[in-house]
Amino acid sequence: MTATRPAPAEFGLAAQLSRFVAIGVLSALVDFGAYHGLLALGTWVHAAKAASFVCGTTTAYLLNRRFTFSSAGGRSRFAGFVLLYGTTFALNIGMNALMLAVLPAMPLRVSLAWMIAQGTATVINFVMLRTVVFRS
Repeated sequence: MTATRPAPAEFGLAAQLSRFVAIGVLSALVDFGAYHGLLALGTWVHAAKAASFVCGTTTAYLLNRRFTFSSAGGRSRFAGFVLLYGTTFALNIGMNALMLAVLPAMPLRVSLAWMIAQGTATVINFVMLRTVVFRS
């Protein structure tokens, strides 16, 4: 007798949140690595942040759709994703720019600005993905 495994959406908030965090860590590593890699190549800081955000966001969307919120996608969900991530894209880049402007010169200033921007966007993303984009 084989037991069927529940879909991720059936696991509840705690399981979704833990999966979201694990996927978020992986996606953040993709974003962070791309950001610093592009900066090392001499890319303008805001262009590097924009490109790295797209890399990390794409990773997060695909993995969360499959493992956290168990969604096949669809046009309305993709449209919700585009709207959400367009908003968080602007918020993330804006917060990064703001932090670079207000943080004092110190070691790891660029990394700290990235972490603050990423943390802000992550909280908004989870709430909006769960309640709007992938709602059951």
